[in-house]
Amino acid sequence: MATVRESLRRRLVGLASLRAVSTSSMGTFPKQVKIVEVGPRDGLQNEKNIVPTPVKIKLIDMLSEAGLPVIEATSFVSPKWVPQMSDNADVLKGIQKFPGINYPVLTPNFKGFQAAVAAGAKEVSVFGAASELFTKKNTNCSIDESLQRCDQVLQAARTTGIPVRGYVSCVLGCPYEGKIPPAKVAEMGVSVVDSSVAGLGGCPYAQGASGNLATEDLVYMLAGLGIHTGVNLQKLLEAGTFICQALNRKTSSKVAQATCKL
Repeated sequence: MATVRESLRRRLVGLASLRAVSTSSMGTFPKQVKIVEVGPRDGLQNEKNIVPTPVKIKLIDMLSEAGLPVIEATSFVSPKWVPQMSDNADVLKGIQKFPGINYPVLTPNFKGFQAAVAAGAKEVSVFGAASELFTKKNTNCSIDESLQRCDQVLQAARTTGIPVRGYVSCVLGCPYEGKIPPAKVAEMGVSVVDSSVAGLGGCPYAQGASGNLATEDLVYMLAGLGIHTGVNLQKLLEAGTFICQALNRKTSSKVAQATCKL
């Protein structure tokens, strides 16, 4: 008990220090941060055992109830390469669509985009990488070929009026090529952050990477800094507990771990 309390005390001290820094020469933090929850897609896509569709639907509904503004629901990829996402249409049709919450889906190519639109998707995501080797391992093509695939999706989305969100992997470094030399590097105030409930997931091709940031830890930190997210931490913790029990695994969220021990 004492150890857990000391751990929480240290975190609060750290947050106080960050708050002090935020009003110094670095400027101020944003008043609000939008969290993009990627757990139902990126968090589950590499699970060895197929997660039942009703479990995925309930997880997304619980995340919606927690107040997350953007929840990446699934991906429309080849079931041969990502069998975990083969129920994408059923998941998208089965979830409750909460007012004010967006439910984008990942569409790596035009075929995936067409399937997503047919299933009722109102927003899609595309992705690429700043590393040739990573792109080859992740999507079995070159960067140029990857951009061509994205362009097909963008053109179709523009025609149908569907918003598109873009991912660029390896902008801060590649697990294979090392540093990615930028023409210019600048630190900017970021007000949109991706995270995954219970810290689920992470790219299987990024060897040695620690995985995704736990949404619970992100919400806890931002709350300590006085930054609004609109997320109910208690309901978020309940969603994390639910999916971890369904997967029979421990959470990677430090906040969830500490809460369980109190």
